[in-house]
Amino acid sequence: MGEIVSEAEDVTVMDMEASIEHLSRGTVRHVDALLVVTEPYYRALETARRTAPLARGLGVNNIFAVANKLRSAEDERAVRDFCRHHGLEIITAIPFDQNVTQADLRGQSLIDFKPDAPLVAEVMRLAATLRERMLNHGSSADKFLSKPNC
Repeated sequence: MGEIVSEAEDVTVMDMEASIEHLSRGTVRHVDALLVVTEPYYRALETARRTAPLARGLGVNNIFAVANKLRSAEDERAVRDFCRHHGLEIITAIPFDQNVTQADLRGQSLIDFKPDAPLVAEVMRLAATLRERMLNHGSSADKFLSKPNC
C-alpha cells in the first residue's frame, strides 16, 4: 500500500482497521495527513492515543482526531478531554446517526440514502477543513477531497 500512497498525484483515502498494525508496517509513511477516528469508548480512545506517536515517528506531521458516533454532549466532552490531554487535535465531531445503519442495510452510502443528514453535512465540513489545511501546508494533493462518499 505504501507504493500506492507515495506515487499518488491526487488524493488517496485508505480506511484501515482500528489497530496499530498498519503503522508497524510503515503503511502511513507517505501520507499528507492521518485521520485517527475514535469513539467515546476506552479501547477506541486508547488506540488513538497509541496511534499518534507511532505516526509521528514515521514522519507524519498532520495527525487529526475525528470524534465519531457521539450520542451526547457527555460523549463529546469525554473525547475532547482525552484528546486534549494526549495532544491530539480534534478536526471534527461526528454525531451518531441511525441513518448510517439504515443506509448500510439497503446497500447504499449515506449520501445517497439521506443527503440532508447532519452527518453528511459534518463530513462535508471535514473535507473542506482538511482540504484547506493541506493546501496551507503545501500538500502534494492539489485536488483534495472534492466530494466525500459517505
